[in-house]
Amino acid sequence: MLTENETTELKREYVDDIKKTVIAFANTNGGVIYIGINDDGTIYGVPTADDTLLRAANAVRDGIRPDVTLFTKCAAENLEDKEIITVSVQRGTARPYYLAGKGLRPEGVFLRQGASTVPASESAILSMIKETGGDSFEEARSREQQLTFDKLSSYFAKKELPFGEPQKKTLGLIGCDGDYTNAALLLSDQCPHTIKLAVFEGGRKSVFKDRHEASGSLIGQIEEAFDYISRYNRTRSEIHGLERVDMPDYPACAIREALLNAVVHRDYSLSGSTLISIFDDRIEFVSIGGLAKGISYNDIMLGISITRNKKLADIFYRLNLIEAYGTGILKIRESCAVCGTAPLIEVSDNGFKITLPNANFNRENTQTREEPPAAPLRPNERAALALTKERGAISRSELQELMKISQATAITLLRGLTAKGLLKKERRGRAVFYSLV
Repeated sequence: MLTENETTELKREYVDDIKKTVIAFANTNGGVIYIGINDDGTIYGVPTADDTLLRAANAVRDGIRPDVTLFTKCAAENLEDKEIITVSVQRGTARPYYLAGKGLRPEGVFLRQGASTVPASESAILSMIKETGGDSFEEARSREQQLTFDKLSSYFAKKELPFGEPQKKTLGLIGCDGDYTNAALLLSDQCPHTIKLAVFEGGRKSVFKDRHEASGSLIGQIEEAFDYISRYNRTRSEIHGLERVDMPDYPACAIREALLNAVVHRDYSLSGSTLISIFDDRIEFVSIGGLAKGISYNDIMLGISITRNKKLADIFYRLNLIEAYGTGILKIRESCAVCGTAPLIEVSDNGFKITLPNANFNRENTQTREEPPAAPLRPNERAALALTKERGAISRSELQELMKISQATAITLLRGLTAKGLLKKERRGRAVFYSLV
């Protein structure tokens, strides 16, 4: 005589709740549901086997996500001259399975415990997602499946690129099980992560002047954050001969690359917001997660890159937000060098921080009242000084290569800076190097 246990469920008659038991078996170790057998094991039978069989098969097909039909088999059997229905369920490979109308929540996901079907805990759901989705956060199924993509769709349309179901699958927004992935969640209008921006008075986080939080799709957050920072990126003008030279506090390229780096490379499996702090003398970009596995601080300074969020980076590349992999830090350093500054890059186990100095603030505050202001330096002179400071000493050929200038221009630059008393010339064997005075 049959009895209920971890892999056996008895039902006197068909009820729609058998979907929960199918889910529990598929999420645990499989099992068989017998429809037409009493709880005490006596055979009751079903009045119309064909109708009950069809209802059970439809419930499994339409009410459970991901599709579990490959792991189930509905059949009619004859026991003691009475017809019963069996629903055999194997342990599935796309766990956790859940009720289509409830989603990946405890009220939609079930497990088998002894002879009972019980809701899964939050931790059990996350464990199953990680087990079947691998180590990649992006490729794992999103717990939120009611997603919209209004912002992302409009951005694709602006770039004249198609964005339909085929593209969502190709880009990794829809997984092989037909559900949305975490990559889709990050780019959806329902993205739970945000960018928090704050403007402080002076150089400390003691007095707020303004604050803002960008939410929604990461595409929209980047646009919103860049526009916000740009409002505080003042431009200073100087007259050099007959020419007026405009100098922003921060090069737009450096802001853009630091912002993209903070968004694309952060660890979204950790909670918390990306932080951007604007001070009088600097901007700080802080993202969560530290460096990706397999890469060091020295590697990123050389331009070596390992992408933590490959799907996200691929989509940003497709939308021309990223021009090439591994060039962000180099672009930040080069654009800052043109303004005569150098960025500060700091790394911890769980954080990554880029600090952009305010070129105009530093220039204004290095001049003293006792000494007359020095003649203003041209942008290429400031760039040469910044590169020399960064490397300790620099040769003519190195300066020529780093600044992408001709040999004659490099010689003129170095001679001019030496004449102004800013660089000194020294010999190392046959080689000639220039260092800061």
